Amino acid sequence: MTTKTLNATELAHLAQNIKAWGRELGFQQVGITDIDLHEDEAHLQRWLDAGYHGEMGFMAKHGTKRTRPAELEPGTVRVISVRLDYLPAEVETSKVLGQPHRAYISRYATGRDYHKLMRKRLQSLARQIEAEVGPIGYRAFVDSAPVMERGLARKAGLGWFGKNAMLLNPKAGSLFFLGELYTDLPLPVDPPFEDSHCGSCSACRQACPTGAIVDDRIVDARACISYLTIELFGSIPEKYREAMGNRVFGCDDCQLVCPFTRFTRASNEPDFAPRHDLDRAELLTLFNWGEEEFLSRTAGSPICRIGYERWLRNLAIGLGNAPWSQAIETALLVRLAYPSDLVREHVRWALKQQRRKRSTLIASTE
Repeated sequence: MTTKTLNATELAHLAQNIKAWGRELGFQQVGITDIDLHEDEAHLQRWLDAGYHGEMGFMAKHGTKRTRPAELEPGTVRVISVRLDYLPAEVETSKVLGQPHRAYISRYATGRDYHKLMRKRLQSLARQIEAEVGPIGYRAFVDSAPVMERGLARKAGLGWFGKNAMLLNPKAGSLFFLGELYTDLPLPVDPPFEDSHCGSCSACRQACPTGAIVDDRIVDARACISYLTIELFGSIPEKYREAMGNRVFGCDDCQLVCPFTRFTRASNEPDFAPRHDLDRAELLTLFNWGEEEFLSRTAGSPICRIGYERWLRNLAIGLGNAPWSQAIETALLVRLAYPSDLVREHVRWALKQQRRKRSTLIASTE
């Protein structure tokens, strides 16, 4: 709990210092907002009522704690929202999507997990605040609790909601992470982005491979490739498998086509640099990893959370969509003996796709 009473001038000066300290810690932007999220709460409830969250029960599990910060962290009156860009300079983006023998992994996940890095910096920011004003009530979040991070970031002036429901920034597109400090400091708030800057552009909706963006700012997660490859635990519906192409962990299509993405600046964070060539690795190479190799090479990575079984599931679809090769067909045949119904089902589908392509190839040469 805050022990020192600050007047309006002191709070305004502190707010400016907080933004400067945040930039010194490596955040590209820092904003401050109040905790009134009633519009976001209504939007979220409509989305949940429509069932668009699929199996993500955690989106409804905590009731209003997600949209009422003081219920999650009592005493909270302000939220300090931060933005950290994540795209490394050397990472290939859309080029890999045009190389069907390679695995496309969402660009945020090719390096180390961002949660610890950002949380550590938010904790450092809180300590700097306390060094200035004494003990405060606070709690740091990085996608680690029921927090309406995009709604808070919009209110804090970090961007607006694009038609793909992502937060867009005029200088960075949407390729960034968000984090928050809930605090009991009554800091002055920043003006929000009230209006969309998307205009008549609908590039994101047109680019979505599965048509998951069903309306402006409304994504049916059940059709979204990011949901299908990361959040879904069971079988991926066949109607989406061909559209997935070589996307084996997440999907960036709606972000990559956004006109504002061209303003994205490369990150110089070492942790975000791709490891094990995950920004351009071949599907077959990844599919041939054993479980121990998977665990070793994805340790400290967002990919690790889906586990080896779903990793093979996703890669099997990618291989089914790849051009025919004897090496792919052989690797799939080997995996038919894998002790998982989920994996075997997707391998059988992939084999069917590969054999169909082989037959077509043979017919074309006769």
